[in-house]
Amino acid sequence: MQISTRFTIAIHTLLCIQYFSPEHKTTSTFIAQSVNVNPVIIRKTLGQLRDAHIVTVEAGVGGASLARPANQITLLDVYRAVECVDGNLFNFHPNPNEACPVGRNIHEVLDAELLAAQQALEDRLAKTTLADLADRLTDRIAEQNA
Repeated sequence: MQISTRFTIAIHTLLCIQYFSPEHKTTSTFIAQSVNVNPVIIRKTLGQLRDAHIVTVEAGVGGASLARPANQITLLDVYRAVECVDGNLFNFHPNPNEACPVGRNIHEVLDAELLAAQQALEDRLAKTTLADLADRLTDRIAEQNA
């Protein structure tokens, strides 16, 4: 299982906005230099975060800013904004063979485990805020500059 890079790119983007604002305009080009991706990817990410009311984006070269305080933005908010996960994180192949004893029972055997794993992930993401990560980032940068 692997979650796409959209989630970590979104977190990186938000941490850039938090760390560099207001001294720098956090444009897609500026953020893309830190993430080391094409600015188009950052613009798409910012669009998803804007639609989820996590950031505001000024047209042109105005840059992006957080739409609410960092301590009110959870990693679960970000995950839901960019990962396009509707419902279950884990997907089954659509038609297990009902004539096979394994195929006939796979959902009943596995569903509860997968739902519990998803719930554990979501619970952890809900407990961590952007402010928590920003504090850790600031501490690490200070240690490196000491």
